[in-house]
Amino acid sequence: MASVPFDQLEGEIWFNGAFVPWKDAKIHVLTHGLHYASAVFEGERAYGGEIFKLTEHTERLHTSGEILGFKIPYSVAEIDQACTELLKRQGFTDAYVRPIAWRGSEMMGVSAQQSRINLAIAIWQWPSYFKPEERMKGIRLDIAEYRRPDPRTAPSRSKAAGLYMICTLSKHRAEERGYADALMLDWRDQVAEATGANVFFVKDGKIHTPTPDCFLDGITRRTVIDLAKRRGYEVIERAIMPDELDSFEQCFLTGTAAEVTPVSEIGPHSFTVGEIARNLVNDYMAEVQPKQAAAE
Repeated sequence: MASVPFDQLEGEIWFNGAFVPWKDAKIHVLTHGLHYASAVFEGERAYGGEIFKLTEHTERLHTSGEILGFKIPYSVAEIDQACTELLKRQGFTDAYVRPIAWRGSEMMGVSAQQSRINLAIAIWQWPSYFKPEERMKGIRLDIAEYRRPDPRTAPSRSKAAGLYMICTLSKHRAEERGYADALMLDWRDQVAEATGANVFFVKDGKIHTPTPDCFLDGITRRTVIDLAKRRGYEVIERAIMPDELDSFEQCFLTGTAAEVTPVSEIGPHSFTVGEIARNLVNDYMAEVQPKQAAAE
């Protein structure tokens, strides 16, 4: 699939209330969302024919739009139904789901109050965000040049397209240097997150994770915190400084695309793929695929 451009995939896309052929889901080059990043999106996964925490994702999509100053013209229930129906029409059981809402081409300029708010949903197969052969060995992270911004300068509680520009730059640089991803600090030089996933560390049997005060408090992040607490692990949300990295024994990332992925290196800092990380990898997969897990 990687060799096929995304505009040439097969199937249908839900576009402003209708299912259209994949190749016909097009927008004009003078679309406000393209020029000014007035767009919000979600990343979701389907397992065994069901989209994990679908409504929670859709509610966050609505909230993201409101933070960017626009109202998505479809209800949470309508979007949930569209996602579920599209998954069936695509014929997938395990897949990636991408809803996106954006300002249209009616106005061009920084101000575009009267532009239409569009919504599209695409679903495709995306088995693993990181190379499977690297994942359980622990992936390697670079340390990004760019910082997560002060929330007084950017709408950090929204899953807004514009906030991912520095993530793309950081991930590209990391890949050019032989890493799988990059760890981003924030404007205070505190540990924040990876380019598309939240980060956790383990020390003396306790799990530590940065407080999400300038980056997205991920749905997968919250799920994994709940799973860790079910096992009796203590989870500490706090400010984490880069000079602490050598003191941690394990590290892992969480996200819809990344799921739960152990980390073996962050720059010069090394970690083991230990029991806690492995347990949470397995617990998360059991949580999203309860029927398969129960059958085994």
